[in-house]
Amino acid sequence: MAQPIRFELLRRDGHSQARRGRLTTPHGVIETPVFMPVGTQATVKTMAPWELKEIGAGIILSNTYHLHLRPGEQLIDRAGGLHGFMNWDGAVLTDSGGFQVFSLADLRKITDDGVSFRSHLDGSSHSFTPESVMAIENALGADIIMAFDECPPYPATRAYVETSLRRTVDWAQRCKASHQRPEEQGLFGIVQGGEFLDLRKEAALRLIDLDFPGYAIGGLSVGEPKPLMYDILAYTTPWLPVDKPRYLMGVGSPDDLFEGVERGVDMFDCVLPTRIARNGTVLTSEGKRVMKNARYSDDFLPLDPDCDCRVCKTFSRAYIRHLIKADEVLGIRLTSYHNVYFMLDLMKRIRQSIEADRFLGYKQEFYERYGYNEKNAGEEV
Repeated sequence: MAQPIRFELLRRDGHSQARRGRLTTPHGVIETPVFMPVGTQATVKTMAPWELKEIGAGIILSNTYHLHLRPGEQLIDRAGGLHGFMNWDGAVLTDSGGFQVFSLADLRKITDDGVSFRSHLDGSSHSFTPESVMAIENALGADIIMAFDECPPYPATRAYVETSLRRTVDWAQRCKASHQRPEEQGLFGIVQGGEFLDLRKEAALRLIDLDFPGYAIGGLSVGEPKPLMYDILAYTTPWLPVDKPRYLMGVGSPDDLFEGVERGVDMFDCVLPTRIARNGTVLTSEGKRVMKNARYSDDFLPLDPDCDCRVCKTFSRAYIRHLIKADEVLGIRLTSYHNVYFMLDLMKRIRQSIEADRFLGYKQEFYERYGYNEKNAGEEV
């Protein structure tokens, strides 16, 4: 049976674990390493599909939990899956909803069979099992789907993480057995194990035995210090197959992209660009700018003079600040467009630096200009 997902390793950096690759999906070829904009509810907030295409997004992420609750996978299936429903002809990845369910600490109960929970929308009762999640993700029709896993909190006892890991591997087996569209959708396994390195290794090896077309690293950026996250990444990625994509789930500030790529990660997603955009904060080559600040009230420069996006070519900081202060929707549309463009362009530059065998040099140049140094190392930048 032909695999719907193919990964080609094109180049390795000579001074780190950074990798340059190419991921082929049923809806397009993705150059890696890649940042995936998050479209939780079948939309990247405030952005139209043609705008995402315009700025070079080849793959976006949507959320199984949210789409199951509203509008429901049956309706989306009737519309032709997510691609038809949202009129997006690029690739789509759906997470399993596991992280959202497990974040509902007071509204869910976990057993070896699955999870019962109450909707955050109306309190209605629901349950997720590996089999039901696969049925939902099959109906949603994404190119890449994620196995249902348990995401342990940080901190957690070793005994808890051991139980959670056993459950996650068992659920991965059940997901693979119940996956009904393996010729159309690539199912990725998720490596858990908390902060315990030997458990991360065990998870990786046990999932490799199941022969997934790709592997995600989950359970990070859940409260642990960033240096610990980077240490876990550095230990975990070498245990994963060289010839398959590696996806770091839910992580994607600019520094995380560099640190993850340096440790061999190929795929990232994060709500950061659009979330901070809705508060009027933009990412630039010289660090974040909070556009509500009075200093920008008569500043007629673009958001980032070094940015080639349509927003920076068209509008001034003063105008965008006015829109944000006036609560005009266009303000957050423009900041969102710019921030997503910034992240996609940053990944393009990272890919180019790997091709030129100067990734670490580019990383240092970016950090120096962005204002990232030893004093704020480990903080979000």
